[in-house]
Amino acid sequence: MKKTAIILGATGLTGSIILQKLIEDDRYDSIKLFSRSKIEGLPSIVTQFTGNLLKLDEFKGDFTANEVYCCIGTTAKKTPDKTLYKQIDYGIPVAAATLSKQNNIPSFLVISAMGANKNSKVFYNKTKGEMEHDVLQQNIKNTFILRPSLIGGERKERRLLEKMGLAIFQVIEPLFIGKLKQYKVINAESIAQAMINLANSTSHAEVIITSNDIKQISINN
Repeated sequence: MKKTAIILGATGLTGSIILQKLIEDDRYDSIKLFSRSKIEGLPSIVTQFTGNLLKLDEFKGDFTANEVYCCIGTTAKKTPDKTLYKQIDYGIPVAAATLSKQNNIPSFLVISAMGANKNSKVFYNKTKGEMEHDVLQQNIKNTFILRPSLIGGERKERRLLEKMGLAIFQVIEPLFIGKLKQYKVINAESIAQAMINLANSTSHAEVIITSNDIKQISINN
């Protein structure tokens, strides 16, 4: 039996790579996208549901699949209002996990961030940590939370400061040895492949996947 996958965040960097990989993966015959805007030129195996993802429960009847890839995330620059920021970075993944549980979807994969901690005094880290905690509260059978370091790749939108940060990191990366390895830039391609590999694995026990492990999992097909 071929599978159905749901992607949230398919217009973003990692989500768009997952989408393309799943289209080319013969284990899947149906891909559902939930997003604010439609993507043109996709094949017939892709069904798109557009609307307000802050009201994801309105899509409950269509939110059915074998696995969910949640790649939702914003930035402080794009969303300076902290209330709205939390509604996106916390609210959408938790709502997606809740629907997954209600609709008996057995696999849920979500991108978090290094440093996620629900007790942190840093708003970004605290938001990600609270998201992780409440996703895990759903007790979905195959839950995987990925915590990448700085994500590398070509984005559609311009992020000057992020590009500068990536350039600096790439220069000093040779100094990252031992415990510092986890801070190395990780390519979105690796994150996407790791998520797909995890969704199709029956042997991976860890729920929290650190940046070091993401890279290794991505090359273990």
